[in-house]
Amino acid sequence: MTAQVLVVDEGEADRQALCAAVAALGHTVHAVASGQQALAHLARASGVDVVLLDLVMAGPTSCTDVLMAIKSDPRLQHLPVIVVSTAEHDDEIARSIELGASDHLGKPVRAPLLAARIDAGLAQKRLRDTELDHLRQVDGVIDAAESIQAGDYDVSSLEPIAQRADRLGTLARVVVQMAGEVQARESELRRQVTDLRIEIDRSQLHRRVSEVTDSEHYRRIAEQAGELRSLIRGSGEASADGGSRPGSAPD
Repeated sequence: MTAQVLVVDEGEADRQALCAAVAALGHTVHAVASGQQALAHLARASGVDVVLLDLVMAGPTSCTDVLMAIKSDPRLQHLPVIVVSTAEHDDEIARSIELGASDHLGKPVRAPLLAARIDAGLAQKRLRDTELDHLRQVDGVIDAAESIQAGDYDVSSLEPIAQRADRLGTLARVVVQMAGEVQARESELRRQVTDLRIEIDRSQLHRRVSEVTDSEHYRRIAEQAGELRSLIRGSGEASADGGSRPGSAPD
């Protein structure tokens, strides 16, 4: 696997030798001459996979400063840092390991050890990246489940997770299926509630009409209306008969 390796060394000869050794392994090399330059490079570049950091730097930003800055930055804190030094700096080596350095490499650098250290750092980074990605996707499933609970059934964010072949993918597929079923059930319940409200309204209207038509007052009005209609019909018939009597003459 080709990696992006940042080499940090104040000594030009050591820096060039280390860069050549790293390039010979097939990796892409970025070189800086101070701790301050290293932090500036890490701040603007997001693709660095491994840092080779000189343990003894005389500049204002020491190896310790660089390590502390890297490990306090959430974006960089899992970046593998391999300190490079001569063998007589045992105390400094131990201190750098305590501060978060992942490994140590002695000077002069030997190619087999360099390859092994970089490979180990890359394996560590891949494992951590996989773990962080897994945790982010677990959070995504939890967020989707909470959204469903709140009534939001858009679970499109789970589609990439549902493609996984592991148990997390199974869980994501179950949540997606659950969202569809809950949404369909809620839609059906809303339809039933609407139908029930319509039926209740009709029933209430029928009851109120019955209350009016069954009342004594309504029956009296109905009887009076019937009598009035009879009178009107009788009057009309009498007028029609008078107007058509044969032999009648005007006065």
